[in-house]
Amino acid sequence: MLITTRLKKRINKKIILGFNLIFLTSTSLATTELPGKGISVQPLQSTIGEETFQTLIVCKALEKLGYDVKSIEEVDYNVAYATIASGDATFMAVNWVPLHNVQYKAEGGDKTFYRKGTFVKNAVQGYLIDKKTAEKYHINNIAQLRDPKLAELFDSNGNGKADLTGCNPGWGCEKVINHQLKSYGLENTVEQNQGNYTAMMADTIARYREGNSIFYYTWTPYWVNDVLKPGKDVIWLQVPFSALNEDGEIDTQLPNGRNYGFPPSSMHIVANRIWAEKNPAAAALFAVMQLPVADINAQNMRMHAGKDSEEDIEHHANGWINAHQKTFDGWLNEARKAAKQKSASS
Repeated sequence: MLITTRLKKRINKKIILGFNLIFLTSTSLATTELPGKGISVQPLQSTIGEETFQTLIVCKALEKLGYDVKSIEEVDYNVAYATIASGDATFMAVNWVPLHNVQYKAEGGDKTFYRKGTFVKNAVQGYLIDKKTAEKYHINNIAQLRDPKLAELFDSNGNGKADLTGCNPGWGCEKVINHQLKSYGLENTVEQNQGNYTAMMADTIARYREGNSIFYYTWTPYWVNDVLKPGKDVIWLQVPFSALNEDGEIDTQLPNGRNYGFPPSSMHIVANRIWAEKNPAAAALFAVMQLPVADINAQNMRMHAGKDSEEDIEHHANGWINAHQKTFDGWLNEARKAAKQKSASS
């Protein structure tokens, strides 16, 4: 009886130890595989629907790491930077450099925000006119529109000034365009039209299809460049000199000597610094993720063709991930590795 009792105690102890080992192992696996479990994330983007695709891919990667990702909220860029800086939101996947430098610095810059890696490289922006008008009147530089006769070619409302399809109020490009019009002496002959950019571009494209001259600002990646193809339908205008901002700190001239007023730009994932430092997995993820401009352009074009519902964009994001599963899994592995390293050192 004594032997049996001792044996039972040994067996029970082994069972308990075994359960503890299983529990600790499963907890360890959960911690390393799902380092974001129980942690909320609030993503932001602007009201530009075409930003949802890249934002959604970031959200899906965070979900795979266990984070509780809330629905994407749409706000003005200025509000986005202020909200992320205060900690009331987590990240935005469309921090443009250098276009958003003013907003970024105004809310504390690197002291407030976490920004590592480059999400999208070689984005382009600038001014374009239709190729037919450019070739007929030999226009290749925006400064030529100081000539009232040339400017009037792009007048769509009868006030004698060239109508430039510009940016939504509050966007970074709004200030740049106004600054450049002043710097290039164009305030008397060119007027930046502002409002809902998508609606204004729809009108611009309609006027082009009716055979009228057009003058507009745009960027890549964006669907407009698949509808009005540079080199075929429209041409990029150069500028007389660099004037990106009032400080004049950025030279926009390219190595080939051409100057389109904006340097090749990049987009970054910007997050609240305090939150990122507490979440090494997410921080590492933000640093390694990259999307090709061409892939975003292609998705944006599908939206322009009518595939622009929430379900459509969800399908586009899932399709991109499935087609690039190895790359996507590589991002997750880097994120989990960072979480493990943090855990081991603490």
